[in-house]
Order: sequence, then structure tokens, then C-alpha cells
Amino acid sequence: VQLVESGGGLVQAGGSLRLSCAASGRTFSSSAMGWFRQVPGKEREFVASINWSGGRTYHADSVKGRFTISRDNAKNTAYLQMNDLKPEDTAVYYCAASSAMTIRVTVGEYAYWGQGTQVTVAS
Repeated sequence: VQLVESGGGLVQAGGSLRLSCAASGRTFSSSAMGWFRQVPGKEREFVASINWSGGRTYHADSVKGRFTISRDNAKNTAYLQMNDLKPEDTAVYYCAASSAMTIRVTVGEYAYWGQGTQVTVAS
């Protein structure tokens, strides 16, 4: 599975962005997907995960109510809708695909990673 993120950029606090993660390969529709983020000098942080069908999602407390993960298996694409962005959301955002079908929350449970997309939130 190859993953390519897009949609990052610079936004003012309170604004919105939607990240996309386009996947190649025939296993996308049977893989749980996740979004993580990382700032320099810190470990990669879990943001959200979605199961293979899109019927179940889980979001980190820090983004709950502001971010929403979703997927479109017909388009082999996962999304992260980010609303009410805050300066502390500034990070490189990575999408990841797991070999599991159900929600996963740790870095080690994901086998495939995208290259990352920068999100910068100005105060």
C-alpha cells in the first residue's frame, strides 16, 4: 500500500482544513486507517483512527469535537476534517494503513505510512 497525503497548509486559528490520503493497492478497503501528527523533537502522536468499513471511528481527546476522520473506499481515500484549528495543532500530519481491520491507536500497529503534510496554524 502506498499512501499520499495532501491538503495541508497555513491557516489562521479558528479555521479549517481537510486532509486527504490517497491509497494505492487492493487492500485499502480491508485496512484500518489512522492519522498521526508530529512536531520536531517529539514522538509521533495519535490523532484518529477508522475501521475498515468506516462504521467506527476513534479520536484523541485533544481533537475530539474538532476533527473528524472518514473514508471513501470507492475512492481509496481517507480524510481528516479539521475545524476550529489551534496553534497547538501545528505539526506534520501523517496518514497510515494497518494490516488490521479494526481501530488501532499506536504507531507500531500501522505498517504503511505516507510522507506527511505540514499543517501550520497561525495565532
